[in-house]
Amino acid sequence: MRLAHLIATLALALPLAWGPATSTAAEAGKDYTVLAPAQPTDSRGKVEVIEFFAYTCPHCFDLEPELNAWAKRLPANVVLKRQPVIFSDDWEPMARAYFALEALGAVDKLHADVFNAIHIQDKQLMEPDTFFDWGVKQGLDRAKLKSAYNAFSTAAKISRAKQLQKSYKISGVPALAVNGKYLTSATMTGNNANTLKVASELIRMESRGGRGK
Repeated sequence: MRLAHLIATLALALPLAWGPATSTAAEAGKDYTVLAPAQPTDSRGKVEVIEFFAYTCPHCFDLEPELNAWAKRLPANVVLKRQPVIFSDDWEPMARAYFALEALGAVDKLHADVFNAIHIQDKQLMEPDTFFDWGVKQGLDRAKLKSAYNAFSTAAKISRAKQLQKSYKISGVPALAVNGKYLTSATMTGNNANTLKVASELIRMESRGGRGK
């Protein structure tokens, strides 16, 4: 009887030790949406991931360190791009700030610093002059920064940003688009870690030619 009891106990314990036999595959309509129509991408021969974000968004601020760590592990066939969103006129100044930094080749150096300035140091970088003053303290030339901020090319990028968020059906940030076909976010997945897992799965799928598992 004791042996029989031991066998029965082990039989109950094994499923708990190995975990439930359920699929962890991402589900369309639950963990991500399928974009219709699919959007064209600029990265020929690569899987393109776009992060739609806003500097003033606290959720984007929270995602930033996790996204950076994730990005460092991406395979060579993946390109990560950042795209500011503009849901209203109040959102435009920080989108201009991003494009100005991009024009000066300063995004890689200062992107995280912009987030920290707004969310930790409470800097009002939405005010152009405050942003220019801040940029000078980071080693940028004020005249060049102001020129890039107000440039025609930046205005064109603002218009394109508005069109992109409309085409990708962006209703909140942060959100990740994979290869112009899929969109995922913490609103769908529950948290940032799950969002990055779903994005990784979609990247693997696209790397196989979009054939799924």
